[in-house]
Amino acid sequence: MRVTYKEMFNVVRDCLRKHGADEEIACSSARNIAENSLCGVYSHGLNRFPRIISMIKKGRIKPNNRPERVSQAGAFEVWDGKLGMGNTNAIFSMSRAVELAKEHGIGCVALRHTNHWLRGGAFGIQAAASGCAAICWSTAMPNMPVWGGNERRIGNNPLVFCVPYEASFVLFDSAMAQFSYGVMEEVLLDKKMLPVPGGYDESGVLTTDPDAIAKTWRALPVGFWKGSGFSLLMDMIASTLSGGKSVREIGEQGDSPEDEYNVNQIFFAVKIAAKQDISGSVIGEIISDIKSSSLAEGFSEILYPGEREKQLCAENKKLGIPVNKNIWNRVKVLCV
Repeated sequence: MRVTYKEMFNVVRDCLRKHGADEEIACSSARNIAENSLCGVYSHGLNRFPRIISMIKKGRIKPNNRPERVSQAGAFEVWDGKLGMGNTNAIFSMSRAVELAKEHGIGCVALRHTNHWLRGGAFGIQAAASGCAAICWSTAMPNMPVWGGNERRIGNNPLVFCVPYEASFVLFDSAMAQFSYGVMEEVLLDKKMLPVPGGYDESGVLTTDPDAIAKTWRALPVGFWKGSGFSLLMDMIASTLSGGKSVREIGEQGDSPEDEYNVNQIFFAVKIAAKQDISGSVIGEIISDIKSSSLAEGFSEILYPGEREKQLCAENKKLGIPVNKNIWNRVKVLCV
Protein backbone atom coordinates (compact mmCIF):
# COMPACT_ATOMS: atom_id res chain seq x y z
CA MET A 1 0.00 0.00 0.00
CA ARG A 2 1.03 3.63 -0.44
CA VAL A 3 0.40 6.73 1.65
CA THR A 4 1.10 10.38 0.95
CA TYR A 5 4.01 12.23 2.51
CA LYS A 6 1.58 14.55 4.28
CA GLU A 7 -0.36 11.67 5.80
CA MET A 8 2.80 9.96 7.04
CA PHE A 9 4.15 13.21 8.48
CA ASN A 10 0.88 13.93 10.30
CA VAL A 11 0.57 10.44 11.78
CA VAL A 12 4.18 10.35 13.01
CA ARG A 13 4.03 13.92 14.37
CA ASP A 14 0.80 13.27 16.24
CA CYS A 15 2.17 10.02 17.65
CA LEU A 16 5.30 11.75 18.93
CA ARG A 17 3.22 14.49 20.54
CA LYS A 18 1.05 11.85 22.19
CA HIS A 19 4.17 10.30 23.70
CA GLY A 20 5.48 13.53 25.15
CA ALA A 21 7.44 15.32 22.40
CA ASP A 22 6.89 19.06 22.15
CA GLU A 23 5.69 20.61 18.88
CA GLU A 24 9.13 21.61 17.57
CA ILE A 25 10.72 18.20 18.22
CA ALA A 26 7.67 16.29 16.96
CA CYS A 27 7.56 18.22 13.68
CA SER A 28 11.32 18.05 13.03
CA SER A 29 11.53 14.34 13.79
CA ALA A 30 8.39 13.49 11.80
CA ARG A 31 9.66 15.46 8.81
CA ASN A 32 12.94 13.52 8.85
CA ILE A 33 11.19 10.14 9.18
CA ALA A 34 8.72 10.87 6.37
CA GLU A 35 11.49 12.16 4.09
CA ASN A 36 13.58 9.06 4.73
CA SER A 37 10.69 6.88 3.58
CA LEU A 38 9.88 9.23 0.71
CA CYS A 39 13.42 8.75 -0.61
CA GLY A 40 13.16 4.96 -0.44
CA VAL A 41 15.08 4.40 2.81
CA TYR A 42 12.12 2.63 4.40
CA SER A 43 14.24 0.68 6.90
CA HIS A 44 15.41 3.95 8.48
CA GLY A 45 12.12 5.78 8.14
CA LEU A 46 8.67 4.56 9.12
CA ASN A 47 9.82 0.95 9.64
CA ARG A 48 11.92 1.98 12.64
CA PHE A 49 9.33 4.26 14.19
CA PRO A 50 7.65 1.67 16.48
CA ARG A 51 11.06 1.02 18.05
CA ILE A 52 11.50 4.75 18.70
CA ILE A 53 8.19 4.87 20.57
CA SER A 54 9.17 1.76 22.55
CA MET A 55 12.44 3.41 23.60
CA ILE A 56 10.62 6.59 24.61
CA LYS A 57 8.34 4.48 26.81
CA LYS A 58 11.38 2.78 28.38
CA GLY A 59 13.00 6.15 29.12
CA ARG A 60 15.98 5.54 26.86
CA ILE A 61 14.96 8.39 24.58
CA LYS A 62 14.15 11.68 26.32
CA PRO A 63 12.18 13.30 23.48
CA ASN A 64 12.34 16.90 24.68
CA ASN A 65 16.01 16.97 25.67
CA ARG A 66 18.20 19.11 23.43
CA PRO A 67 22.00 19.09 22.99
CA GLU A 68 24.17 21.13 25.35
CA ARG A 69 27.66 22.33 24.44
CA VAL A 70 30.41 20.79 26.55
CA SER A 71 33.50 22.48 25.07
CA GLN A 72 34.74 24.53 22.14
CA ALA A 73 38.16 24.91 20.52
CA GLY A 74 38.00 27.01 17.36
CA ALA A 75 36.21 25.04 14.66
CA PHE A 76 35.73 21.98 16.90
CA GLU A 77 32.97 21.58 19.46
CA VAL A 78 31.79 18.78 21.77
CA TRP A 79 28.08 18.53 22.55
CA ASP A 80 26.09 16.30 24.90
CA GLY A 81 22.90 14.93 23.33
CA LYS A 82 21.23 14.36 26.71
CA LEU A 83 19.69 11.15 25.28
CA GLY A 84 17.34 13.22 23.14
CA MET A 85 15.78 12.17 19.84
CA GLY A 86 18.59 10.85 17.67
CA ASN A 87 17.47 12.40 14.41
CA THR A 88 16.73 15.87 15.82
CA ASN A 89 20.03 15.84 17.74
CA ALA A 90 21.81 15.01 14.48
CA ILE A 91 19.98 17.73 12.54
CA PHE A 92 21.12 20.26 15.16
CA SER A 93 24.70 18.96 15.17
CA MET A 94 25.13 19.13 11.41
CA SER A 95 23.59 22.60 11.42
CA ARG A 96 26.18 23.66 14.00
CA ALA A 97 29.02 22.05 11.98
CA VAL A 98 27.88 24.05 8.92
CA GLU A 99 27.86 27.27 10.97
CA LEU A 100 31.42 26.56 12.10
CA ALA A 101 32.46 25.78 8.51
CA LYS A 102 31.09 29.09 7.28
CA GLU A 103 33.10 30.86 9.99
CA HIS A 104 36.34 28.85 9.84
CA GLY A 105 36.20 27.03 6.50
CA ILE A 106 35.75 23.72 8.31
CA GLY A 107 33.59 22.70 11.24
CA CYS A 108 33.44 19.58 13.38
CA VAL A 109 30.91 18.61 16.05
CA ALA A 110 31.43 15.55 18.25
CA LEU A 111 28.16 14.47 19.84
CA ARG A 112 27.90 12.06 22.77
CA HIS A 113 24.99 10.60 24.76
CA THR A 114 22.66 10.57 21.77
CA ASN A 115 20.45 8.01 20.03
CA HIS A 116 20.08 6.31 16.65
CA TRP A 117 20.03 8.98 13.97
CA LEU A 118 17.95 6.86 11.53
CA ARG A 119 19.23 7.65 8.00
CA GLY A 120 22.68 9.20 8.21
CA GLY A 121 22.56 10.38 4.60
CA ALA A 122 19.94 12.96 5.55
CA PHE A 123 22.57 14.96 7.40
CA GLY A 124 25.02 14.84 4.51
CA ILE A 125 22.27 16.20 2.26
CA GLN A 126 21.57 18.86 4.88
CA ALA A 127 25.17 20.08 4.65
CA ALA A 128 25.19 19.94 0.84
CA ALA A 129 22.09 22.14 0.74
CA SER A 130 24.12 24.76 2.61
CA GLY A 131 27.03 24.57 0.16
CA CYS A 132 29.25 22.29 2.23
CA ALA A 133 30.87 18.93 1.68
CA ALA A 134 30.22 16.59 4.60
CA ILE A 135 31.57 13.53 6.37
CA CYS A 136 29.70 12.08 9.32
CA TRP A 137 29.38 8.80 11.13
CA SER A 138 27.80 7.16 14.15
CA THR A 139 28.74 4.38 16.52
CA ALA A 140 26.41 1.51 17.36
CA MET A 141 26.08 -1.37 19.77
CA PRO A 142 28.42 -4.33 19.08
CA ASN A 143 26.53 -6.22 16.38
CA MET A 144 29.26 -7.51 14.08
CA PRO A 145 32.33 -9.74 14.55
CA VAL A 146 35.77 -8.24 14.13
CA TRP A 147 37.54 -9.85 11.17
CA GLY A 148 38.92 -13.19 12.32
CA GLY A 149 36.61 -13.41 15.36
CA ASN A 150 33.42 -15.33 16.11
CA GLU A 151 31.86 -12.96 18.63
CA ARG A 152 30.22 -9.62 17.96
CA ARG A 153 32.65 -7.01 19.23
CA ILE A 154 32.40 -4.09 16.77
CA GLY A 155 29.55 -1.88 15.56
CA ASN A 156 27.82 -1.77 12.20
CA ASN A 157 28.73 1.92 12.21
CA PRO A 158 27.20 4.01 9.37
CA LEU A 159 29.48 6.33 7.38
CA VAL A 160 28.34 9.21 5.17
CA PHE A 161 30.10 11.29 2.51
CA CYS A 162 28.20 13.99 0.61
CA VAL A 163 29.03 16.84 -1.78
CA PRO A 164 26.81 19.43 -3.47
CA TYR A 165 26.19 18.77 -7.16
CA GLU A 166 24.36 21.40 -9.20
CA ALA A 167 21.13 21.99 -7.24
CA SER A 168 21.37 18.57 -5.63
CA PHE A 169 24.03 16.24 -4.21
CA VAL A 170 26.14 13.13 -4.58
CA LEU A 171 25.71 10.90 -1.53
CA PHE A 172 27.45 7.81 -0.15
CA ASP A 173 25.67 6.38 2.90
CA SER A 174 26.74 2.95 4.08
CA ALA A 175 26.94 0.89 7.22
CA MET A 176 30.11 -1.11 7.84
CA ALA A 177 28.31 -4.40 7.21
CA GLN A 178 27.29 -5.67 3.81
CA PHE A 179 23.72 -4.90 4.89
CA SER A 180 22.49 -2.84 7.84
CA TYR A 181 20.22 -4.62 10.30
CA GLY A 182 17.45 -2.23 9.26
CA VAL A 183 17.76 -3.33 5.63
CA MET A 184 17.83 -7.00 6.68
CA GLU A 185 14.67 -6.41 8.72
CA GLU A 186 13.02 -4.83 5.67
CA VAL A 187 13.95 -7.83 3.51
CA LEU A 188 12.62 -10.17 6.18
CA LEU A 189 9.32 -8.26 6.34
CA ASP A 190 8.99 -8.73 2.58
CA LYS A 191 9.72 -12.46 3.01
CA LYS A 192 12.71 -12.29 0.70
CA MET A 193 16.37 -13.29 0.80
CA LEU A 194 19.38 -10.97 0.52
CA PRO A 195 20.84 -10.65 -3.01
CA VAL A 196 24.31 -11.69 -1.78
CA PRO A 197 25.56 -13.24 1.49
CA GLY A 198 25.18 -10.78 4.37
CA GLY A 199 26.42 -12.74 7.38
CA TYR A 200 26.83 -16.08 9.10
CA ASP A 201 24.26 -18.61 10.31
CA GLU A 202 24.51 -20.69 13.49
CA SER A 203 26.78 -23.17 11.71
CA GLY A 204 29.25 -20.41 10.78
CA VAL A 205 28.28 -20.59 7.09
CA LEU A 206 27.73 -17.46 5.00
CA THR A 207 24.04 -17.00 4.23
CA THR A 208 21.55 -14.78 2.40
CA ASP A 209 18.88 -15.48 5.05
CA PRO A 210 18.33 -12.27 7.09
CA ASP A 211 16.54 -14.20 9.84
CA ALA A 212 19.53 -16.52 10.35
CA ILE A 213 21.87 -13.53 10.56
CA ALA A 214 19.61 -11.76 13.07
CA LYS A 215 19.84 -14.83 15.32
CA THR A 216 23.65 -14.95 15.30
CA TRP A 217 24.35 -11.19 15.17
CA ARG A 218 27.21 -12.09 12.84
CA ALA A 219 26.80 -9.62 9.99
CA LEU A 220 29.53 -9.69 7.36
CA PRO A 221 31.82 -6.62 7.39
CA VAL A 222 31.83 -4.84 4.03
CA GLY A 223 35.13 -5.56 2.32
CA PHE A 224 35.84 -8.23 4.95
CA TRP A 225 38.87 -6.97 6.95
CA LYS A 226 38.50 -3.48 5.47
CA GLY A 227 35.02 -2.92 6.91
CA SER A 228 36.20 -4.35 10.21
CA GLY A 229 39.08 -1.88 10.30
CA PHE A 230 36.84 1.04 9.35
CA SER A 231 34.43 0.16 12.17
CA LEU A 232 37.21 -0.01 14.76
CA LEU A 233 38.72 3.35 13.84
CA MET A 234 35.35 5.07 13.62
CA ASP A 235 34.63 3.87 17.16
CA MET A 236 38.04 4.95 18.44
CA ILE A 237 37.85 8.44 16.91
CA ALA A 238 34.21 9.07 17.88
CA SER A 239 34.53 7.92 21.48
CA THR A 240 37.82 9.79 21.92
CA LEU A 241 36.64 13.09 20.43
CA SER A 242 33.19 13.07 22.06
CA GLY A 243 34.18 11.61 25.44
CA GLY A 244 31.25 9.21 25.15
CA LYS A 245 30.92 5.46 25.50
CA SER A 246 32.86 3.09 23.25
CA VAL A 247 31.05 0.38 21.28
CA ARG A 248 32.08 -2.11 23.96
CA GLU A 249 30.53 0.06 26.68
CA ILE A 250 27.37 0.60 24.63
CA GLY A 251 27.05 -3.17 24.42
CA GLU A 252 27.22 -3.50 28.20
CA GLN A 253 23.91 -1.59 28.44
CA GLY A 254 21.95 -4.64 27.25
CA ASP A 255 21.59 -7.39 24.71
CA SER A 256 18.79 -6.49 22.28
CA PRO A 257 18.38 -4.00 19.41
CA GLU A 258 16.44 -1.73 21.77
CA ASP A 259 19.50 -1.52 24.01
CA GLU A 260 21.28 0.51 21.31
CA TYR A 261 21.27 3.97 22.81
CA ASN A 262 23.76 6.43 24.29
CA VAL A 263 25.88 6.38 21.10
CA ASN A 264 28.37 8.91 19.67
CA GLN A 265 28.37 10.75 16.36
CA ILE A 266 30.81 12.93 14.42
CA PHE A 267 29.80 15.68 11.98
CA PHE A 268 32.32 17.33 9.63
CA ALA A 269 31.36 20.14 7.24
CA VAL A 270 33.72 21.87 4.80
CA LYS A 271 32.70 25.10 3.09
CA ILE A 272 33.03 25.08 -0.68
CA ALA A 273 34.11 28.54 -1.86
CA ALA A 274 31.59 30.25 -4.13
CA LYS A 275 34.27 30.85 -6.77
CA GLN A 276 34.87 27.11 -7.00
CA ASP A 277 32.40 25.90 -9.61
CA ILE A 278 32.89 22.43 -8.20
CA SER A 279 29.43 21.12 -9.05
CA GLY A 280 29.63 22.26 -12.66
CA SER A 281 33.22 21.29 -13.38
CA VAL A 282 35.06 18.70 -11.33
CA ILE A 283 32.10 16.69 -10.08
CA GLY A 284 30.18 17.00 -13.34
CA GLU A 285 33.21 15.81 -15.31
CA ILE A 286 33.70 12.83 -13.00
CA ILE A 287 30.04 11.84 -13.33
CA SER A 288 30.12 12.22 -17.11
CA ASP A 289 33.21 10.04 -17.24
CA ILE A 290 31.80 7.15 -15.21
CA LYS A 291 28.50 7.24 -17.10
CA SER A 292 30.35 6.95 -20.41
CA SER A 293 31.73 3.54 -19.38
CA SER A 294 30.61 0.47 -21.31
CA LEU A 295 28.09 -1.56 -19.30
CA ALA A 296 28.85 -4.82 -17.56
CA GLU A 297 26.60 -7.80 -18.20
CA GLY A 298 23.26 -7.48 -16.43
CA PHE A 299 23.40 -3.69 -16.07
CA SER A 300 21.30 -1.20 -18.05
CA GLU A 301 22.60 2.02 -16.50
CA ILE A 302 25.45 3.42 -14.39
CA LEU A 303 24.24 5.43 -11.42
CA TYR A 304 26.33 7.67 -9.19
CA PRO A 305 25.86 7.34 -5.39
CA GLY A 306 22.55 8.86 -4.35
CA GLU A 307 21.08 8.96 -7.87
CA ARG A 308 18.74 6.00 -7.36
CA GLU A 309 17.49 7.65 -4.17
CA LYS A 310 16.55 10.76 -6.14
CA GLN A 311 14.65 8.64 -8.65
CA LEU A 312 12.74 6.88 -5.88
CA CYS A 313 11.93 10.19 -4.22
CA ALA A 314 10.42 11.55 -7.45
CA GLU A 315 8.45 8.33 -7.98
CA ASN A 316 7.11 8.28 -4.41
CA LYS A 317 6.09 11.93 -4.56
CA LYS A 318 3.98 11.07 -7.58
CA LEU A 319 2.56 7.70 -6.51
CA GLY A 320 2.73 7.83 -2.71
CA ILE A 321 5.19 6.23 -0.29
CA PRO A 322 5.18 2.41 -0.18
CA VAL A 323 4.56 1.16 3.36
CA ASN A 324 4.40 -2.25 4.96
CA LYS A 325 0.75 -2.62 5.90
CA ASN A 326 1.48 -4.30 9.25
CA ILE A 327 3.92 -1.56 10.30
CA TRP A 328 1.54 1.19 9.15
CA ASN A 329 -1.24 -0.33 11.24
CA ARG A 330 1.11 -0.65 14.25
CA VAL A 331 2.05 3.01 13.99
CA LYS A 332 -1.58 4.10 13.75
CA VAL A 333 -2.41 2.03 16.86
CA LEU A 334 0.42 3.78 18.73
CA CYS A 335 -1.28 7.10 17.98
CA VAL A 336 -4.61 6.13 19.52
